Amino acid sequence: MRAVLIDEHGPASVARIGEVAAPVRLMSEVLIDVHAAGINPIDVKTRAGGGAAAGIQRFPWVGGHDVAGTVAEAAYELHDLQPGDAVFGMANPARGWGSFAEQVAVSSICLARKPTSLTWEEAAAVPLAALTAWDAVVRIARAHGGQRVLVHAGAGGVGHFAVQLAKYFGARVIATASEANLDFLRDLGADEVVDHTRQRFEETTAKVDVVIDLVGDVHDDTGSRSLDVLRAGGLYVNVPTGSWPGYAEACAAAGMRSTGVKVEPDGANLGIVGRLIEAGDVRVRIDAIHPLDDAVAAFERVESGRARGKVVLSVR
Repeated sequence: MRAVLIDEHGPASVARIGEVAAPVRLMSEVLIDVHAAGINPIDVKTRAGGGAAAGIQRFPWVGGHDVAGTVAEAAYELHDLQPGDAVFGMANPARGWGSFAEQVAVSSICLARKPTSLTWEEAAAVPLAALTAWDAVVRIARAHGGQRVLVHAGAGGVGHFAVQLAKYFGARVIATASEANLDFLRDLGADEVVDHTRQRFEETTAKVDVVIDLVGDVHDDTGSRSLDVLRAGGLYVNVPTGSWPGYAEACAAAGMRSTGVKVEPDGANLGIVGRLIEAGDVRVRIDAIHPLDDAVAAFERVESGRARGKVVLSVR
């Protein structure tokens, strides 16, 4: 099969298109014919030697978590997912082979049926970002009416789902972004928007109960400044790995709760997100679609930090 191959860690230019043996389905895995694969920051970080790179056991390596495609081989004869079924979900590339290829083997519990209203590319844009947002907003922060939730980088892949989920569950949502994305965030349901290039959010925003931080301290001390707008006893959720190593100590000293979050590839929760999408309560935003052969440009777009929504590879 054709795949995006990495022979060593490095910049986007280390990626190449090549032929590798198709994956072998094992145990309760499902073999999927990949139609589209979403690209996430963790994918480019891992390719560069960070992220989940410690789990890579051999090169060449195939990355990619998000997948949308059709079942080629079921886990067993009477499994719920059968050949020809349209599915979307998450692969685990650090432990094997990822979705930037024509086929991928995925644990059946990490999959859900693809929403019929979505294209393959739209479906591939959902899993990791939406499940990260679900874990942060619903499972951890327990978004509800009367709660004020601040989402940093609200126009990004995870951010645009976090804004919508917090709003759906009744919270008042404040989101930061650049000026070009403010109307986009309002359209998603954000009650207040802050242009982080012109305003200091801690100076213009009333106290909030929860901060969903998709930036950290890697840019303009966003993480540490968030403590100035978080109420006493409030919750700070740090999402990007390594973006603020000292958040736990800083939050504890300020009398606030804190946690990181690592996405759980839960097919059941993904199914719930799919139903919210089908009902029109959650929308998917794609920034760009690149063919498999243009993977280097796709990686570079993600790494630019300017994508509104998700970048996707079209595989078939």
